[in-house]
Amino acid sequence: MCSMLCRSGGYNNYDGGGGGGGFYGGGGQPPPPQHKSKGSKALDFLGGLIGGRKEDRKGNRGGGGGYPGGGGGYDDDYGGGGGGGRSRGGGGGFNLNDIGGIINTISGGGGGGGGRGGGSDIGSIIGGIGNLIGGGGGQYGGGGGNINPNRLNGGMVNILGNLIGEAAHRFLGVDPSTGRIIGAVAGNVIMGLGGKDNSLGNIGKIILDNIISGKFRRDVDPFVRPEPRPDRTGGVTPIQPVPAHAPLDFYEERDRCLKEKRLFEDPHFPAQDSSLFYSRSPPKRVEWLRPGEIVRDPQLITEGHSRFDVIQGELGDCWLMAAAANLTLKDELFYRVVPPDQSFTENYAGIFHFQFWQYGKWVDVVVDDRLPTSNGELLYMHSRSNNEFWSALLEKAYAKLYGSYEALKGGTTSEALEDMTGGLTEFFDLHQPPRNLMQMMMRGFEMGSLFGCSIEADPYVWEAKLSNGLVKGHAYSITGMRIVNGPYGQVCLMRIRNPWGNEQEWNGPWSDGSKEWRSIPDNVKQDMGLKFDHDGEFWMSFEDFMRNFEKMEICNLGPDVMDEVYQMTGVRAAGMVWATNTHDGAWIRNQTAGGCRNYINTFASNPQYRVQLTDSDPDDDDELCTVIFAVMQKYRRNLKAQGLDNVPIGFAVYDAGNITGRLSKGFFQANKSAMRSAAFINLREMTGRFRVPPGNYVVVPSTFEPNEEAEFMLRIYTNGFIESEEL
Repeated sequence: MCSMLCRSGGYNNYDGGGGGGGFYGGGGQPPPPQHKSKGSKALDFLGGLIGGRKEDRKGNRGGGGGYPGGGGGYDDDYGGGGGGGRSRGGGGGFNLNDIGGIINTISGGGGGGGGRGGGSDIGSIIGGIGNLIGGGGGQYGGGGGNINPNRLNGGMVNILGNLIGEAAHRFLGVDPSTGRIIGAVAGNVIMGLGGKDNSLGNIGKIILDNIISGKFRRDVDPFVRPEPRPDRTGGVTPIQPVPAHAPLDFYEERDRCLKEKRLFEDPHFPAQDSSLFYSRSPPKRVEWLRPGEIVRDPQLITEGHSRFDVIQGELGDCWLMAAAANLTLKDELFYRVVPPDQSFTENYAGIFHFQFWQYGKWVDVVVDDRLPTSNGELLYMHSRSNNEFWSALLEKAYAKLYGSYEALKGGTTSEALEDMTGGLTEFFDLHQPPRNLMQMMMRGFEMGSLFGCSIEADPYVWEAKLSNGLVKGHAYSITGMRIVNGPYGQVCLMRIRNPWGNEQEWNGPWSDGSKEWRSIPDNVKQDMGLKFDHDGEFWMSFEDFMRNFEKMEICNLGPDVMDEVYQMTGVRAAGMVWATNTHDGAWIRNQTAGGCRNYINTFASNPQYRVQLTDSDPDDDDELCTVIFAVMQKYRRNLKAQGLDNVPIGFAVYDAGNITGRLSKGFFQANKSAMRSAAFINLREMTGRFRVPPGNYVVVPSTFEPNEEAEFMLRIYTNGFIESEEL
C-alpha cells in the first residue's frame, strides 16, 4: 500500500555539512611529515644552487632553500618574489636573466614585498608566481610552501618546467592597448582574488592557474532560463522547456563592457521588483546598489572564504545559506561554483558568473552586481565582512536560476547542495536510524560527503531556542567526526555548525569549555582544531547527537565530481567513490503517468528501468551491496510563480529474477516490491538507501496519483559495478 505525505511551504530546517577541506584533511592542517620531507630537500638544493646561498643587500638574487632571501629591490625600484622555502622571504631582486629567482619563488614563499621591494609592478608579478604554490608572505617574510608539489600530478620537474615555461607570456606579457597583463592573472587576481587583502585558498590558486593556462576547461553551458508550460489540469507539459532568452556568455559580455567602458546591466534579471517578488510588491523601499556604492573597497573574497562567513538576511532561505556555508568547507567544491577568474578590480565591469548543476549538466549563470538594499545595507544573504560580496552575488545568481528571490522561500538544504555539487542527497529519520549509521557516516566523510541535521520545528514558535542551546526548525551542518579517549573510555564526537555563526551553541557535555575536555591532551585538541569561540561551531557526543537531533541528510558526491576535482587540482580522492547511472524520463497523461501501486490497473504503464547489481560491498562480509535510488522531478521551483508546486513522487523496486523485459500488471499483482521509497512526498527528490543481494531488479518511479504530469531524473548510486537501461 502506497502512502502519501505532503509538506506545505517546503522543508527549511535542513542543513548539509562536510568534512574538512584541503589536500591533507580537515581544518587546513599542515601536511603530515611523510608528505613534507621528500620535496623540501630537493627544493632547498635547487633554490640554493641557482637562487643564491647568501643574502644580497641589493636584492639581485633571492635566497635559496633554508637561506634568507635578498632584502629590498634593485635600487628599491624592483622587488622580486624570492625567498627560501624554509627561511624568511626576501626581495629576490629583478634580473630577467636570472631565472633562478623565479624558480625559488615557486616553492618558497611569495616574498611578501621583500622589504620595500615588492611594491612595484614587475616585482609583484614575479612574486605572484611564488604565490601560486608558496604562501603569500607577510610584509617582509615569505609565506612558505602551502603544498608539497610532489603531490601534484606530474611531479616537481613538470611543475617547474610548466610554470617557468609559461611565466614569460602569462605573467610578463602586457597588452599595450589596455595596459593590462595578458591573461588577466597578475595584480590582485593572482595575489588575492578581488582586492589587496583577499586570500585565494591553496587549491584556488592551482585551480585559477589551470583555468588561465587552459589545462582545465569545465563542460558548462550558458544558462538559459527555462519556461516550463503548465497544462490546464495543474501538471506541466513534459517536454524540454522553451528558452525565454538567448544565453549570456560571461567573457563576451565582460569584454564588450570593457571595450565600451560601461558597467554590465543584466537584461534577463533586471534591477526591478519583478526580480524580487512574483506575488506581491516589496514590503519596503528597495534600492539596487553596486558593491562600490555600498563600501569603498568591495572585494569578492576577503581573507579566505570560510563556513563562518555567511549570514542570513530577510529572505526565508536559511536552507540556501546553510548550503553556501557548507560549500566553503572544501575549496575544490567552492571554486566549481564561484569561478576564481573574476574580481572587483582586474577587468571589473560589473558582471559576475556562478555555476550550478541542473538535472545532469552544469550551467553558467551571469548576473550584474546590482544588489537589493535598504538604507544602504544588503537585504538578503551576505558575508560577515561588510566589504565581501561572494555570498550576496551567489544568492542573486541562484535567484535568477529560479526566476526571483521569492522563489527561494521554502526549500531543503539538500536541494541547494545538489545544485551546487551535483551530488545525491539522502534523508534520515534519527528516531528510526539505520543500524550502521555511525559506520555509514564515517565512510561518508572519507568519500567527501556533506552532512546536515535538524530538530523538528515547533509549529507555534519560529526557530524556538531550547535550554540546551539548540534551535528547533533550524538547519545545522555536521562538519566532522572524531573518536577520542574521554574520561570514561572511547567516545565518538560530532563537530556541528550553526550557520548563524554566533553564540547560540550546544551547552551540554563536550560543549565549548566543558569539563570533558580536561581529559583530552593538548596535542589532540590542537589536531582537532579545537577553539572555544562564540562562532556557532561546537562538539557533542554521538549519543547526545542521536538524542537531540531528529533529521539528518547526507549529500553524496558522485565520480564526475571527483574526476573534475582531479582535473582542477591534480589530486585524486584517496577513498572509495560511488558508481552511478542516470536516466531521464517523463510522466505523460494517459501514457506513462500510471500513479503508484494503489492503482494496479495503470501502475505498469509507468516508466520502468532494469538495474543489474553484480558486486557486493568491498569492505563488508555479508555479501550484500549498497544501492541508493533517487527520483527527482524537474523544473517545479520555476513554476512557483504560476501557482504550482512539487507533486508527490516515489518509487518501487522489484526483484525481476530472469525476466528481461517490462514487468506486467500480472507480475505486480503477484509480487511485492523488494525495495520502495518510504512514502510519496511532494519534495523535489525522493531517495532510498538499501542493502540487498546482487541481482536483476526493476525500478518503477511514479507520482502518487495517475495522470499527474512531470519530468523526472532517476539516479542510481552503488559501491560496485552497475548496469541499467530503460525497458
